[in-house]
Amino acid sequence: MSELHAPSMAMLQTVADDPVTYANNWKTAHQRPVVGSFPMNFPVELVHAAGALPVIIQESRTPITEGRSLLAEFYCGYTRSVADQAAIGELDVFDAFAAADHCVQLLGAVDAIRYTRPEKPVHFAQFTSAMDDAWTKPRVDGRIAELRSQIETVTGTAVETDTLSASIKAFNRNRQLLRHFYELRRSGRARITASEMQLLVKSSMVMDIDQHTAALQTILAELPVHDEAPDDVVRLHISGHFCHAPRPEILDVIEESGAIVVDDDLYTGFRYISTDVPESQDPLAALSSWYLERNVKAPCPTRVTSEVDWDTYLLDSIAASGASGVLVLMAKFCEPHMLYYPELRKALESHGIPSLLIETEHEGIPVEKLRTQMETFVERIRRHVTTVAV
Repeated sequence: MSELHAPSMAMLQTVADDPVTYANNWKTAHQRPVVGSFPMNFPVELVHAAGALPVIIQESRTPITEGRSLLAEFYCGYTRSVADQAAIGELDVFDAFAAADHCVQLLGAVDAIRYTRPEKPVHFAQFTSAMDDAWTKPRVDGRIAELRSQIETVTGTAVETDTLSASIKAFNRNRQLLRHFYELRRSGRARITASEMQLLVKSSMVMDIDQHTAALQTILAELPVHDEAPDDVVRLHISGHFCHAPRPEILDVIEESGAIVVDDDLYTGFRYISTDVPESQDPLAALSSWYLERNVKAPCPTRVTSEVDWDTYLLDSIAASGASGVLVLMAKFCEPHMLYYPELRKALESHGIPSLLIETEHEGIPVEKLRTQMETFVERIRRHVTTVAV
């Protein structure tokens, strides 16, 4: 039984399940634009400072129909879903779209929006991937300035320095609260399931940030914090799954198999809220710093920073959380993850850390097959007599 404040969680669930309806209602109530963006590094504060609602476009659970003719079948489920949502009009509530990231498949989804909805402004900033070259920060500064200009044009509102600073503080406060939930879960003193944690993060991606922060404060105030963590459970770290959120039923099966999830580096998870925007700098420069720091806080296979890598970060995270195994969730046809996974597996094996790879698809995966895999994996960890040393 959930220990999180039921009315607040029900409200967040409604929004997360249908962000388009929430955006429509918000737009009607405020008579202001709604701007859609794509994973994983878009600075939503710019949209908020222009008085608009920033919404990170989510994968829809509906079967892909019209979108099948727009993108190849070997594109990932997220991008095919975005193309389909654009084609059937589900994204018409958005007044504009903006992106800061790229992979070949995401480029295809953005082009599908341009093709099916030519009347909608679409701005592609394309942040640089080499993070610590001399020319990186000036180039990112330029991209953020372009984004600011585009958003001002779409919303008809200038992004003032003071307003942007206030937006940065509002999103930082929200991220800090979410990270507090993560700390409580890692300690084992608060029972927050993987699907509940995902709901807390996913709803923050699509809601008015002040309304979401108020909900988090209510949930935190009502959350039971136990004196000690249970010592007879298998603690897992979930890794991977970038642009789209894992389906809740997958996360539930994982924990129904005798394990609890104590940490993750999912995009709809810790990766999204890992880094605050500095509040002591010029706010536009601070957004550049936030972008560069994100790869240090939670390294991404789509970025290159000479001093950090994902496998070392993963090993350090496991040491900090006390996880005894890693479940890797990989969205089918996610090229960045596919290319990096051998390095992750090699690092985990070299440290004797059990891991299991589960590939997911937009159309879903057989739950009973997953349950069998998970029960076997948990049993393997229980028999893993060697203490994990990192």
